[in-house]
Amino acid sequence: MEAKKKNLLTRFLIWRAKHISNKQFIYLLSMLIGFTSGVGAVILKNATHFFQHLLEGRLVQYYHQAFYFVFPLLGLGLVYLIIKYGIRQKVSHGIPSTLFAMAKRKGIMKRYQMFGSVLTAPITVGFGGSVGLEGPTVATGAAISANIARLFHMNQSTRNLLIGCAAAGAMSSIFKAPIAAIIFAVEVFSLQLTMVSLLPLLLASITAIITSYFFFGSDILLPVKLADAFSLSDVPYFLILGIVAGATSIYFTTVYEYVQKGFDRIPKPLHRMLVGGSLLGVLIYLIPPLYGEGFEVINSLLKGDSAAVLKGNSFGLDAQNIWMVMGLLVGLVLFKILASALTFGAGGVGGIFAPTLFMGAVMGHVLGKFMNQLNFFGGQVSVTQFTLVGMCGLMAGVLHAPLTAIFLIAELTGGYELFIPLMITAAMSYTITKYVHPHSVYTMELGRRGELITHNKDQAVLTLMDIESVIETNFIALSPGQDLGHMVQDAIVKSNRNIFPVVDPEGVLLGIVLLDDVRPVMFQRSLYHEIKVRDLMQNPPAIIDVDRDKMTEIMQKFQESAAWNLPLVKDGKYHGFISKSKLLTAYRRKLIHFNF
Repeated sequence: MEAKKKNLLTRFLIWRAKHISNKQFIYLLSMLIGFTSGVGAVILKNATHFFQHLLEGRLVQYYHQAFYFVFPLLGLGLVYLIIKYGIRQKVSHGIPSTLFAMAKRKGIMKRYQMFGSVLTAPITVGFGGSVGLEGPTVATGAAISANIARLFHMNQSTRNLLIGCAAAGAMSSIFKAPIAAIIFAVEVFSLQLTMVSLLPLLLASITAIITSYFFFGSDILLPVKLADAFSLSDVPYFLILGIVAGATSIYFTTVYEYVQKGFDRIPKPLHRMLVGGSLLGVLIYLIPPLYGEGFEVINSLLKGDSAAVLKGNSFGLDAQNIWMVMGLLVGLVLFKILASALTFGAGGVGGIFAPTLFMGAVMGHVLGKFMNQLNFFGGQVSVTQFTLVGMCGLMAGVLHAPLTAIFLIAELTGGYELFIPLMITAAMSYTITKYVHPHSVYTMELGRRGELITHNKDQAVLTLMDIESVIETNFIALSPGQDLGHMVQDAIVKSNRNIFPVVDPEGVLLGIVLLDDVRPVMFQRSLYHEIKVRDLMQNPPAIIDVDRDKMTEIMQKFQESAAWNLPLVKDGKYHGFISKSKLLTAYRRKLIHFNF
């Protein structure tokens, strides 16, 4: 049966090569991937709504609010069991794991990633995990696209392009914002925006949004209509909003990173689940609006109904008192990222996109109310505008995606009336956050390790290069006690290289011997037993550590040392050499295929 499948695939590939050009085939695959991303979004969203309706609509409504404490722990426990006994593989956060696959796995993603998030994310979010579905949807579509590309023997650049198509398709399907979805794929996944890549991204985005309309109709996740127009006198208000958004983004990223490091110190996943689930349950019991994604809260704020969000709060505070309302909303901003970080730390599967929108909306809303109460600059602001632009500001700062933030909010509002305030706030927030946190929550770990693909073409090409492909091992090693005679007979005569590594019995690199240093004495037989290798040995100009040095650092070592060959060690032992000529050849070859 397996042989028959392979035979059919081989016949199809031969037929495709004869009748369909590579460019046309990529267009077809991009549409297929757009459709699968749209279907993935539908499955994830419907499964999550099923759990939420079952739990919130029945148990909480008809029994007791205390279930808010139980649900997150129960959901995280189910996810733990599914991962340990069902999937039996680690289900990583959606977008960071996809970025890692593009940077270090040549765009190859394992098969279980096609369904891992589908099985775990709806349970995480449906049972109250304070995260979103955007990341899992992107990861699911990306894994499907990577395996489709692998099935049809696409090269690395095409695989990465199709992963970008999956990301565009997922975002287009979720938000019904096709232009912002394309920008998201380019901005977050660092694709090169060329005519070669633009059409596949466009096809994937269009196919996904049509799929979304087919299943969900014209329903929009964040339906809003602007009633207030922007005027030039509002500029100072939005400058303040940008500064506050930048400060909130720094708080978001700092808390997220701090909590993740704290959970990393807990060795056992079961213990992490129990600690994180219990703390999350307490938070949601005390602050029910933190339950799940939080889009209902955002929509209430967009309608100007902040009292409905805080009605029946656990503290028994008056939701009609404006200062009390603002205090409770500030609490939502402060505790949302803590709830999200606890969900991730406990082993939950979800995304950071929805919490970013949640915090941005609440932050913008409460700041707008605060300005109106104090009558800042002698005028009043539109709280709805501030709610929308607040989401843009936090996206620009937390995700380091200012263009995505601007176009997403512009598309959601159905026009470009807010374009100027969106640009002002996004620019301010992004600049402030970037200064403190050079990498976003998606890329902070990869960025620290130098494994992140960026829009810096030189940096991106070096990141994509595989160090193992440029290592040369056809060098004859010498021992320090070896005499000149044996060195000439056993190494120089047999080797076509002009450099020889010197290693001890355990394989540790001690130095190198250059043929130029041996040549003056190699024909003096009277010295064959007097001169030892250690007498001719010298320290290499630099040493490459395969476990520590990245391609950018290797290139820097060649530049600083002016050497043509540098020795390489692995696990502290000699492993081979890298030559500058081979490295530059590999760089040029990768650069040719980089402009996808």
